[in-house]
Amino acid sequence: MGELAARWADALDGVVAPTLTRTQIEGLLAEQAEALVAAVRGTADVAVAHDAAAALVAANYRDPVTVSRSIPVICQDMVREICPTPTTPEYEQIRDRAIAVAAEFAAGFTGALRSAALNEQETTLAAVLSAAQDAEVRRQLSEARFEAVFAGASVGIGTVDITGHVLDVNEAMAEMVGMPAATMPGLSAAEVLGPQNIGPAYAQLGRMLSGAIDRFRLETDHVRPDGTLARIDLSMSTVRDSSGRVRFLIGVAVDVTERKQLADRLWHDATHDSLTGLPNRVLFFDRLAHATPPVGMCYLDLDGFKKINDEWGHTVGDRVLRDVAQRLQASVEPVGGLVARIGGDEFIVLVEKCSGRKELDTVAGVLLAALAAPMQVAGRPIVVGASIGAVFVEDRPTEVDELMHAVDTAMYRNKAAGVARGRGQRFQLP
Repeated sequence: MGELAARWADALDGVVAPTLTRTQIEGLLAEQAEALVAAVRGTADVAVAHDAAAALVAANYRDPVTVSRSIPVICQDMVREICPTPTTPEYEQIRDRAIAVAAEFAAGFTGALRSAALNEQETTLAAVLSAAQDAEVRRQLSEARFEAVFAGASVGIGTVDITGHVLDVNEAMAEMVGMPAATMPGLSAAEVLGPQNIGPAYAQLGRMLSGAIDRFRLETDHVRPDGTLARIDLSMSTVRDSSGRVRFLIGVAVDVTERKQLADRLWHDATHDSLTGLPNRVLFFDRLAHATPPVGMCYLDLDGFKKINDEWGHTVGDRVLRDVAQRLQASVEPVGGLVARIGGDEFIVLVEKCSGRKELDTVAGVLLAALAAPMQVAGRPIVVGASIGAVFVEDRPTEVDELMHAVDTAMYRNKAAGVARGRGQRFQLP
């Protein structure tokens, strides 16, 4: 694992200034690489990728680039480590597991970042509450301490009286809600939130003011007065005096907008093909596994695509694939079909709530017709033929592997028979 760990460390070089030495970094990555390789082999659960991602976050690798640079290590270097020859029978399975492990790594990285942020939030809230409670007992000293925490915190802090009106907010809280801090004291919570944000947070605040609860925590969207959207993680607690009487409420908020956007982006990158933007095998298999019959599937394999790459180069080939993806996607939009790219020149279409073989026959014909017109690529007219196979599942649950085998078999049978190829020719349903 030493050589693999060294390549991983090279890939992450410059992402962050870690506190570890190069030797320590390679030791950490070797340990995580061993676990990930086991998952790619199939001897360990893909969930170990969550622990690997968490270990990198703990080592201060918190930049999203960590994920984009780690995914090639998982999907390429680790696959080659296990299966140096792509033509071996198990190569496809290993590659699919590597994609699944990479997706889990991305999800684990996002979760670990969120946990780290929430831990920091909890630490701040504990410090604020401790200072606020001490202020009632040792007023002069603790109030100064509370004010220092209040003013200097990077997270938003605000206090609300028992009637639901703002007592004070720090600059971080004012920036989150999009209002000047000086204008907020004396406003009701409803005036601060605005009518478009009256929802779960406002309801929970009402329960606190009524005495039903002493604390709540939730994540909510907040539309600022200028129309921009912030995703806020809010915790609120009741502050009581020594006799148990409620003095005021205190809230701590963290802007998690970037974290949510990062999570969305990482999920998209892990489940979509980088060249065409279509869903990849991971997302397609997940959608297929949860599909309820009746469903139809069409499996397309481009004819002569290798010749395009050989004669005109991979740049032209990539443009052809993007054009094919756009045509197929536009063709199935009317029926709500899902198009995915699952291999080099292989595409698959899922039609949920398919009415029957007749509709599937029509969809397949539309797909082939969409590819019939010549494509203009780099000033060259290119005609791309395709072979297609289709299966229809009417009323019984079917395993994903069984469905994939059936549609793959149908496509190769049609290819061998010379049907379902080229410019919209008919195909045969099994």
